[in-house]
Amino acid sequence: MIVEMTATALITFGAPPTWGTSAEARFVAKQIEEVRRQLQSSYTLGLDRRIFDDLCSAADTAREPDWDGYGAEPVSQEAFTLAYRFAESLPLGTPSPAITAEPDGQLAFEWYRSPHRTLSVSVSPEGDLHYSALLGPNKAYGTEVFFGEPPRAILDLIRRVHSA
Repeated sequence: MIVEMTATALITFGAPPTWGTSAEARFVAKQIEEVRRQLQSSYTLGLDRRIFDDLCSAADTAREPDWDGYGAEPVSQEAFTLAYRFAESLPLGTPSPAITAEPDGQLAFEWYRSPHRTLSVSVSPEGDLHYSALLGPNKAYGTEVFFGEPPRAILDLIRRVHSA
């Protein structure tokens, strides 16, 4: 189950830290981010912290050219940074994905429930989120731009993969 907070600031990361420019607005934005980080570190509400270990491990495995022995591109620092920000931006309570490096240098998040209920989201160094899903007999695929918060289309697909 995905828990969504009513205050969108609590479920957003990577967006402008504040829409205001005053010292007070920056202070409030900093406090909101701190509360979000505390909630994320919660075992009950937060993301499984292993997601970040898995992300680092996948990127480390694929940091050199030809890491797979078949000419694969290395994962760039930009792709890693955006994938990390994408992971941090997922709403509290999101099921943990498997994370892998892809031969084109992108990092992929994979949510799997069964062979016919799966979602893959690849994070490119340019900030594109390429996704494909199998949902029973239906397929969904496309590209969304990552602006610091997960696109609604991808969150809906995660829910659909893990729904009854």
